[in-house]
Amino acid sequence: MSHIKAPIVDTERRRRRSTAESSDAQWDHDPRVYRRTSQCDRLCVDIGSHVAETPSPDVSHQYTPKCLSAHKGGSTPCHYGEEVWQDGSSLRTTIRAENEVEANKLANNYRFGFRKWKSHVTERPIEDRSDIVRELYSELNFVRPQGSLITCGNMAYLILFGWWISLAYLLVSVLMFLTIIGVPYGKLCWKLSCYFLWPFGKSILKPRSLVRRCCVKFPHCEAIPEESDSKEGKESTPLLMPPSIPIEVPPQRTRYWCRVSTYVWLLLGYPLLGLIHGLACFLSWILVFTIPVAKMNARTLAIILLMPPEDVHIHRLKKPQGCESQVLLCCYHAFNWYYYKYTLDGINVFAVNLLPLVITTLVVGYVDTENQFVSSEAKFAAAVSSIIPLSYYIGMGIASISAQSNFAVGAVVNATFGSITEMTFYITALLRGHKAGTKCYEEIVKAALTGTLLGCILFIPGISMIIGGFKHREQRFNSRSAGVSSALLFISVGGVFAPTLFSKAYGSLVCAGCSSSPANTSGPFACMDCHYDMSGSYEPLYLRHIEPLVYTISVLLPSAYLIGLIFTLKTHSHIYDIQVSDGHDHHQGQCPPEGASGGHGTVVHWSRLRALSVLIMATLLMAACADLTTEHIKPILDHSAISQYFIGVTVLAMVPEIPEIFNGIQFALQNNISLSLEVGNCIAVQVCMIQIPLLILFNTFYDVGFVLLFSDLHLWASIFSVIVVNYIFMDGKSDYFQGTALVVVYLILLALYFFAPSPRAC
Repeated sequence: MSHIKAPIVDTERRRRRSTAESSDAQWDHDPRVYRRTSQCDRLCVDIGSHVAETPSPDVSHQYTPKCLSAHKGGSTPCHYGEEVWQDGSSLRTTIRAENEVEANKLANNYRFGFRKWKSHVTERPIEDRSDIVRELYSELNFVRPQGSLITCGNMAYLILFGWWISLAYLLVSVLMFLTIIGVPYGKLCWKLSCYFLWPFGKSILKPRSLVRRCCVKFPHCEAIPEESDSKEGKESTPLLMPPSIPIEVPPQRTRYWCRVSTYVWLLLGYPLLGLIHGLACFLSWILVFTIPVAKMNARTLAIILLMPPEDVHIHRLKKPQGCESQVLLCCYHAFNWYYYKYTLDGINVFAVNLLPLVITTLVVGYVDTENQFVSSEAKFAAAVSSIIPLSYYIGMGIASISAQSNFAVGAVVNATFGSITEMTFYITALLRGHKAGTKCYEEIVKAALTGTLLGCILFIPGISMIIGGFKHREQRFNSRSAGVSSALLFISVGGVFAPTLFSKAYGSLVCAGCSSSPANTSGPFACMDCHYDMSGSYEPLYLRHIEPLVYTISVLLPSAYLIGLIFTLKTHSHIYDIQVSDGHDHHQGQCPPEGASGGHGTVVHWSRLRALSVLIMATLLMAACADLTTEHIKPILDHSAISQYFIGVTVLAMVPEIPEIFNGIQFALQNNISLSLEVGNCIAVQVCMIQIPLLILFNTFYDVGFVLLFSDLHLWASIFSVIVVNYIFMDGKSDYFQGTALVVVYLILLALYFFAPSPRAC
């Protein structure tokens, strides 16, 4: 917003016009995000009209950018969101970034074979975001049209928080009245008791004598300067630049700390209410969607309860206040669904809230070794759940380093840490199985590998097609690039399962429990358990033929992976045509307000050093959680009525992929089904071409008995999945029916694993 400076020639006319316009205007939800004037810093905020985010038209293959591109020659740079559009004729995919750092991250991460960590690594100017997002970061110190206050969320506040916070204030009020000296604070607690029982639509104000003489201007209103006793001041003062007015600085703050009642309050009343507000703040923050309640309690504890009691005034406001007071706290709703977008220093609030779970899991897991206080099943569930936030931190670290580095460094970081979540579990499980002298852990690892493969081939594309199809009806993607991914999937699955097919062709058939009928001794034998020996115990075949074949495949698969990267990034990059570009908005005629940070003023959440430190620490914690998972999975495997195959292909396989599932869904909702499909395909290719060769390499240097021979169920389920998904991808279009087909196939395969007998080694 550009500040308009002009002489005040008709103050009354402007006041009437601004009042009429502001009555119908939509109020901004966060006055903090705009620049303060020099004379009213911190208290006087001039709120300009913001750039509305115009939703894209419902076109299956095109996205409309948010604002005009920055013109050369010193014009204000524009910010545009991370959006993707595709040209209908060439199916060209263009990724739009907000700044140079985000563009570098996109260029390094939205390439074939790399994980799609979608989190922003730079601070996004709040003034460029929607009203809904702005409201999430507000400090609950502004007044706006209240609307209806009787909502389900507010009623839930009354049941979950309001009554006991109000009761605590009532008890502290009685305590303050009993001390005689603390009577003023007793009255304050009584007022706050009524306030916190139902705080919605009420405001806690600071009187005029404690604030500067300036007003808050609301959207679409012209700024009106303060009335001055001097006529010359009126004629010479421009708009938005209030005249110099002596500021009253009353001595209440000094007298406040000299009162005996203040120290009685700080010793008796404030600590008790601090515990109450701290508990309410913690509970409401953990629930995420009730973060407004947490902000309300934190602001009360940090500001309001440390003010002189006579300076705290509670009013029910139905319209904005003038310059006679400053709003300290004003809450309208206790519940907001959109707080799932809330971030702290670039970290999603759910990842922040789950971090204490990681610490608690590690402490309990390694201290209570005898399971005296916590059962083994609970430790297993906590350890598996801890993988979710740690994978998020690893992803943020990868994205932050990649965004601030060149392509080579980004490629190394992605290739090194992209599969660290799964590899830590696989290696710790194989080590524990080797130490225990059982093949059960090896079978669990193979089930997890197959489960990851099936989930990424079927479930992630399927659920993305379903959700994207409901919103956009039909979505298009580049069938040629999908064909390249499908070809690599065929190569991957064929290479991984080639030793299994070889063992079936030349291996020995082993039968157990064979018997004939006593009445007919010359009849055929009835064998209850016949299978090919794939344990490697048949040494001549395994050592001379299968083991060299495994090593050959472990070299060929990474080579094919590198060739695929060269093909898609260098020689045939036009197939993908993924480029970072600016855009032009045909629906909007202006850019974000002047003064918004541009591409050259980008602030990165995490520096390279910090991102590397977080990445290393999260990797170590991930290894510890994986160790606890493998330690406490054995009792579950021994006493569970569910097949161990099912546990491997569901819990152990898909929990680390939860961030990728959400990323695929978000891409589909943005009408970019191409990247949703690539999310699953890239992970599936990485499982076959990177993770399995790494396990073979690890087994070469430290023999843990890992043999690349899978059961029949793994073999045919994987081959069938690749055939189905290639059939779906043939026409270059997707809808919710095709997504439903993929998900149903995935559920059918899960049913097979659920009813399958447990592995023989378990």
